[in-house]
Amino acid sequence: MLPNFINRRQLLQNTACGFGTLAANAILASEKPTQPFSSTNGLHSIYHHPPRAKRIIFLFMQGGVSQVDSFDYKPQLDDWHGEKHTFDDARQLAKTGKRTEHHLMRSPWKFQRYGESGRWASELFRESAAHMDDMCLLHGMHTEGVAHGPATLFLHCGATNFIRPSIGSWILYGLGSENENLPGFVSIAPSVGNGGPRNYGSAFLPPKFQGTKIGGAGVDSLSIDNLSRNGMPHYSQREQFDLIQQLNRAQFQRRGNHDEELDAAIQSHELAWRMQQIAPDVLDLSGESLQTMEMYGLNNPKTRSYGERCLMARRMCEAGVRFIQVNYGDNSANPAWDQHSNLPKHSEHAQAVDKPIAGLLQDLKQRGLLDDTIVWWGSEFGRTPYSQENGTGRDHNPSGFTVWLAGGGFKAGYTHGQTDEFGFQGIEGRVHMHDLHATLLHQLGLDHKRLTFRNAGRDFRLTDVQGQVVHEIIS
Repeated sequence: MLPNFINRRQLLQNTACGFGTLAANAILASEKPTQPFSSTNGLHSIYHHPPRAKRIIFLFMQGGVSQVDSFDYKPQLDDWHGEKHTFDDARQLAKTGKRTEHHLMRSPWKFQRYGESGRWASELFRESAAHMDDMCLLHGMHTEGVAHGPATLFLHCGATNFIRPSIGSWILYGLGSENENLPGFVSIAPSVGNGGPRNYGSAFLPPKFQGTKIGGAGVDSLSIDNLSRNGMPHYSQREQFDLIQQLNRAQFQRRGNHDEELDAAIQSHELAWRMQQIAPDVLDLSGESLQTMEMYGLNNPKTRSYGERCLMARRMCEAGVRFIQVNYGDNSANPAWDQHSNLPKHSEHAQAVDKPIAGLLQDLKQRGLLDDTIVWWGSEFGRTPYSQENGTGRDHNPSGFTVWLAGGGFKAGYTHGQTDEFGFQGIEGRVHMHDLHATLLHQLGLDHKRLTFRNAGRDFRLTDVQGQVVHEIIS
């Protein structure tokens, strides 16, 4: 034993059971009295109906990708460029209470048809669009919140301001993880702003259902905090872990073996210990072939960062993680795709993510993983078809925007919904964010109306009292 560390005998002599009580109470202090979702064989894993998918990879484009510059082609904007039109702009209505006139703005990027389905995409996403026949495009998306913070929370948690569990936590709560040695929900390189940890938090669900953060926005290293402890031999760590768990179990027995919160904390400690043995191998990308690394763009400085995140997502997918969020964003007040006065910067962001996303789709498909994996691409909202400020940017637009889905039982090569001639507002096949959440849960075998959790005397769910499954997009 190294002299800098107290051994088990010394710790027991000096602290005895008093330490165990303090540790147990500290663990329980952050946990609220809760009842778990119905379970079988001790696992939170009941399907409400046969699932079409096992997991979700969410490619979050923070800040709002412009739909009329990416996947929602509107040739009328070329014809009417510079003309004034009146719009029911949610942000302006909130500020002035009046409809406002704006100058229409054409897209600076060329569009062309892709795949056998012949659907349009701009040159911003030419590599992703090469997989157009695997995508299901939703053009009539609409959501709540006109600012990044509320809209981002609504995207993740189904509420603009109340503290609610994130979608990943709901999925983990309902299905559990496929790998007992890894967390069932991870968020890769999340931002600290616009919801921050709440975007992968468990709120009133038991803490073991919160997401595990890997790296962070603006941080090159993709690692899990406190996964390793340098300077202490493995056997010393094992002794400390065994002692803490022994004390916690003693407290559990003193409480009649019926304390679910303490039992959950003990399980969380055990998962953390197993992760220390398994997770480093999953996080290590060095064993991938040069061909695979090139497929994800790891050989190019411009695509390496997001390429590493997408490649790690595939490895997490193979390892049995249920919900993997791959973030592209930063920690600034105007995140990533938020181009109010510099729309050409969309090109820089698209260049960083396009090849890695295409590589992920190709890799999942060739490994047979796309069939039971949902790839979900999108932002918290879209952008306006008219210019803003000095005429070189676009404002927020929650009224009509595009997301796409691939794999997991969704119709491939299919387009659902339509925006108006400008690409401003959904007019056909409109899909609310609650509807998208309900549909994603449905594909995982979960009924969004039955996936509930009682808190403060009320049964809560991800979709609140709304949401309809969009059966038209399911194959």
